[in-house]
Amino acid sequence: MLKSLRFRSLSIFRLALATIFMASFSIANAAWPERPITLVVMYAPGGGTDTVLRTLATEMSATTGWRINVVNRAGAAGALATRYVMNKPSDGYTLLGTSSFNKYSRVGGGGDSRSWTDWYYMQAATALGSWAVRPDSPYKTFVDIIAAAKANPGKLTISTSGAGGQWHEVAAVVAHSAGIELKYVPYASGQRAALAGLNGEVDIAGGGVHEHIQFVDTGKLIPLQQSGLTEITTKSGKTMPSLADMLPSVQEQLPPNGTYNLGIRRDTPYEIIRQVEAAFITAANSDTFKNMMAQRSFVAEVMVGNAADRRAAELETVSAASFERLKIPGAKTASELGLPDPENFSQWWPPEGYQELPMTPE
Repeated sequence: MLKSLRFRSLSIFRLALATIFMASFSIANAAWPERPITLVVMYAPGGGTDTVLRTLATEMSATTGWRINVVNRAGAAGALATRYVMNKPSDGYTLLGTSSFNKYSRVGGGGDSRSWTDWYYMQAATALGSWAVRPDSPYKTFVDIIAAAKANPGKLTISTSGAGGQWHEVAAVVAHSAGIELKYVPYASGQRAALAGLNGEVDIAGGGVHEHIQFVDTGKLIPLQQSGLTEITTKSGKTMPSLADMLPSVQEQLPPNGTYNLGIRRDTPYEIIRQVEAAFITAANSDTFKNMMAQRSFVAEVMVGNAADRRAAELETVSAASFERLKIPGAKTASELGLPDPENFSQWWPPEGYQELPMTPE
């Protein structure tokens, strides 16, 4: 299966080029934008996707003078927000804020738009998955969960950020690798999923490290595992153990991280996409954004152009295979989506009809 993806960042040279392009296009295309831009985030306020995209929007506004209004359209693992933006004119005034390149919309049966033909996605950061429990839980470790779940198949509940979403998929793959069955309880965001665990609504709080770490730090949640390759130590000295140490096989089945992306319709005029991309790169490399990444335990990982197109397709391929194996209701198979098996991805990419947008500075 697909190996874990390495972190990447833009070079100083590329950032300088992006800054120059942003300035030159702002002068050459002073008429755009003539009105505020709307960024539609696919999850509810307060979660990781919302926080990252709102911070990016603020930084983009600060460097360009653009007014960017952020609105949330949660539901159907991103399909509602995707359809909303797809139904708007491709003029750059309506952007899409997503996680994991919005792969769940198509794989989950919520839409037909493809990331590498209908959208131009830019990646800002990645996040790690996490499981945690309340201090009064009878389960204190990941091993305890496995033992209890094997004794009571399908009885233990875990909160997720929506049926078919990032943390649902990761939880399902972890459960499959561990040979256990869980009951998945969907919530509107990773933050809501964390609060569900905190409030005792489920046995296990699912979500991201960034949504759990503050509660782990204060002792309100006990960490069971996180999907990074090494342990994480919180500010108060508590340890969030690595899943790789307890269940190595999961690393072979799914890239363990969620990604945060800004999307624009691919049929938008190139000049406008170039301006948005340049503003995005500058914002994602700003000190404010990087500091927010560190504070919330995100990993800064900027990616644009062909690399982002490839990664989007790669992650969708893995999810299609995972959903088919795990029998996720309503999911489409890789063959239905025209995707290869994950092990054949490198031979398949680039697919027939793919055209790289000739605007990314090299």
